[in-house]
Amino acid sequence: MKQDLIFDRSYVNGEWTTEGTATFEVTNPANGEKVATVADGGVTITEKAISAAHKAFGSWSKKTAKYRSAILEKFNDLILENTDELARIMTLECGKPLVESKGEVAYGASFIKWFAEEGKRVYGDVIPAPTEDRRIVVIKQPIGVIAAITPWNFPLAMITRKIGPALAAGCTVIVRPTYESPLTALALAHLAEKAGFPAGVVNVVVGKDSAGMGKAICESDLVKKISFTGSTRIGQVLMAQSVSTMKKLSLELGGNAPFIVFEDANIDKAIEGAMVSKYRNAGQTCVCVNRILVHEKVYDEFTSKLTKAVSQLKVGNGLDTGVNIGPMINTAAVKKTTMFVEDAKQKGGDILIGGKAIDNCFFEPTVIGNATKDMKFSSEEIFGPVAAIYKFSTDEEAIQMANDTIYGLASYFYSQNVARCWKVAEALEYGMVGINEGLISTEVAPFGGVKYSGHGREGSKYGIEDYLEIKYMCFGNVI
Repeated sequence: MKQDLIFDRSYVNGEWTTEGTATFEVTNPANGEKVATVADGGVTITEKAISAAHKAFGSWSKKTAKYRSAILEKFNDLILENTDELARIMTLECGKPLVESKGEVAYGASFIKWFAEEGKRVYGDVIPAPTEDRRIVVIKQPIGVIAAITPWNFPLAMITRKIGPALAAGCTVIVRPTYESPLTALALAHLAEKAGFPAGVVNVVVGKDSAGMGKAICESDLVKKISFTGSTRIGQVLMAQSVSTMKKLSLELGGNAPFIVFEDANIDKAIEGAMVSKYRNAGQTCVCVNRILVHEKVYDEFTSKLTKAVSQLKVGNGLDTGVNIGPMINTAAVKKTTMFVEDAKQKGGDILIGGKAIDNCFFEPTVIGNATKDMKFSSEEIFGPVAAIYKFSTDEEAIQMANDTIYGLASYFYSQNVARCWKVAEALEYGMVGINEGLISTEVAPFGGVKYSGHGREGSKYGIEDYLEIKYMCFGNVI
């Protein structure tokens, strides 16, 4: 690994800086080995980053979109040039298989590339005036300093998906990654510096005091927007703490994704979609399938084929060749997954394959048949390699079951009936719907949810709007 991509302290105002002597360890979830010791910046370094970003906003926001685009293009190139090193860092700190980490680098860079262009298309309007002596113009301006608070499971893409549109719009950014996976974020800070972002435009603060650092961001009048990806509970806390400063918030929160298999579905394609959506990153993604709803006529065929496919998955260290399922992020995650399986067993679920923790780091890829509504994972996010399969009889029952949750992030279904596809897609109460497709994330489409899964959208032409303010200008007495 290139040592120049390993950094052990916060990056603020163009400098690698520490505050005090406190440190924390970043460990490999596959074996508990120390990856790095990192300086704990805490609240103090967060406040310094806010000040630096505020100071830098004045000049950065006045740069042309073309100027900002050129730096973003360079940033994209540097990310792609360092794919192998970035992927290895990701796998070391969050455990996902190396092939998935490399895929995330490409996916993450795509947002930088997309918004390098999209920033040049922030258009306003000229509105026909109600009187002859007036002219009405609408322009869009960058909102100001934004904070990106990101999770461990996508330590690169969740950052670029937020800072790409922010930087393109003319905002300055503070990134606060989770303490489990800060190294990827710090490597991005280094590449951002090499790309040419001026001091204070991109800042990355690391520390274990997540609550304190988050509170400082929420309560600062200088931070105008927060973009957060994480649990619904923490999203509610951030929203409550931001009330006094009237911030904009984009919240991408928990999910309970249904995956519906109708009787006319192409079962083999549905198996492919379920596998990629359920077991990617050991089931530890926000859009992972949580409940698989299968029509009773094809239940046995689907369940048999899914179990066979799961039996071929290889569990192990993400750096090892051929591994499909890496470790859980920590011991608590293993215990939570075990609890879900034991609860299902006690309530009549059939363990068709797997069902046990391998050790404190890994959990067997699992399929549970005859799942029912009273099982805990019916209403809670599994976030592990466990597929729960339910039966249904009618389209109406499937839609009701799918929508029977407080969450509304991603949903999926398989059918070859065009009329059914339109009806079901429109009826599902989710921000995103995969129709005969299990992998729906892309930089060109709006990513986000409804209900308790949050609000706001990332990616696509819509993704830059939350980083802009609309200003109406009325010119009077022009004739």
